[in-house]
Order: sequence, then structure tokens, then C-alpha cells
Amino acid sequence: MTQSTGASGSLDLNLLVALDVLLEEQSVQGAARRLHLSEPAMSRTLGRIRKALGDPVLVRAGRAMVPTPHALAVRAEVSAVVERARALFAPGRDADLRTVSRTFTIIGHDAFAATHGATLFVRAAAEAPGVRIRFLAESHVDVPVLRHGTADLEVGVVDTDLPEVRVEYLREDRMIGVVRAGHPLLDGELTPARYATAAGHLNVSRRGRLHGPVDTRLAELGLERRVVGTVGTFPASLFTLRDSDLIGLIAAWSAPLAAALGLVTFEVPLDLPPIGIGLAWHPRHDADPAHAWLRDRVRELLAGP
Repeated sequence: MTQSTGASGSLDLNLLVALDVLLEEQSVQGAARRLHLSEPAMSRTLGRIRKALGDPVLVRAGRAMVPTPHALAVRAEVSAVVERARALFAPGRDADLRTVSRTFTIIGHDAFAATHGATLFVRAAAEAPGVRIRFLAESHVDVPVLRHGTADLEVGVVDTDLPEVRVEYLREDRMIGVVRAGHPLLDGELTPARYATAAGHLNVSRRGRLHGPVDTRLAELGLERRVVGTVGTFPASLFTLRDSDLIGLIAAWSAPLAAALGLVTFEVPLDLPPIGIGLAWHPRHDADPAHAWLRDRVRELLAGP
């Protein structure tokens, strides 16, 4: 860590806090508001950080500011140092969360935000009003967001294989079918053959995959369904299903989304593999009371019925 950050050549740990907030907000104005500073003071602080690191840290991209490659490379380390310092000076895991001012980023399928986001925001307002929560959708490419500090917590189907990441599996779930109310598929006995051929199918895949476990099971029975396309999220698929005769799938834990739109769910007449639901985080957050609070609240939501 660079030691010369000011005229005296001494290390100013406040710059680390400022750098952490700047990389989080990606805005001088936003960082100034978070740190209760004027914008000119925040701009001067950014100038000191740039001088200390020998890097612009944040650069203009249109009307926004984006972090430089070096800033992205040190982001997780900066966040970890700041969190360890907070944990060191906190009075313990029972610290008063009402005094905490933090922004947490949760990454996962947006069905989690759609299903449980409101409850989580209500709990945060009551228990940790200084905590802000950002939900990020899963990317179509796999990147180590927990290691890099892009996200603080991953929720849902966790398939990371990074050895240093903490993974906690909470429950098994299953895929269920979903169609609009009054769909012809709902009349009569639902057999694998009727399920496959009654109408076109809509897949949900962040990578745009047209084939999945359903197709594998159908092929074992000598059957094939007609997948007409894919969308990236379950909520998007539900609006498409509501206004068409397509057949879709949704995880059972997010079935309330379908019910809210007047859709009907049903058991798929196939032996589909279970889905592991859980959460994951980087161990640098282990001793952080605020992050522990977030894990506890998300754990309660994911472990519910």
C-alpha cells in the first residue's frame, strides 16, 4: 500500500475510506453526499488519491465516470481493508446497525429481487436504515464478482468453484410449469407427450440456451418439445407467457410471481433434477457485522417455504 498520500508523507487511512466510497458510487457527487463533504472537498480528495496511486482512478465516459483497470484491480483489496478496520473498531457483532452507512450489492437471478426485494428493503429500513441494497442481474458470462468485489453476496443457484469463496446451500427447489389461465394444457391428464407437444415452449437462460434438463428427460422418453426462444429472466418470461399460449418454467420458490400475474403453475410430468438454492460470499466479509446482518436476512428469505 502506498505510504505517501500527503505533504507529510504519512499514510492517511481516510483516503482508503474515500477510495472505497468513490469506487462504489463512481461519482464525486455521490461520494461527497455519502461522506458528508462538499463536492469541491471530494474532488480534492480524489486528486490526492490519484497522486498517491499514480492512477486516474475514475475517468469520464460520456456523462458518467468509470473506474480504471487499476482501480478495478485494487477495489476488492481496498474494500477488504476498510471492512477489517470497521470490524476492528466495532464493539462486536452486536454493533448498532442503525448507525451503519453502507451499500451492499447482491447478484443473482432477478427473480430473487422480484420475490423478496420488498421484504428485504422493509427489514433494512427497520433494522439498518443506513444500508442501501443494489441488486445486480447475473451476467451471460461467468466472472469472479465476489473475488473482485463487484458484488458482496451471491444468491440463488450458486455454481461458483472458486476455492476461497464461502458457499452455503440452504435448500433444494424444483422447476414447475407455468402457463396463462385457461390454457388448453390444463384440461385433461397431463402426460409427458401432451406437455411436449401441446404448444411452443419458452426457455429462461441468461446465456440464451435453447436446451436444458427438460429436453434431456424428454429425449430419454423419445419425445421432443419445440422451444421457440429464450429470455434472460423469469419475470420477463412471465409477462410473455401471460399474453401467449407458450409453456414456461419457473422455480417453485418464485411461484408467487406467477400468481401475481394471474398465471397458473403445474407439476411437470418429468423427473427433473433438483435445484440447489443458497448464498455465497468472499471470506473477507466474515467478521463484518453489517454483512453478517445481510447474510442472516437473505438466509431467512431463501430458507422459507
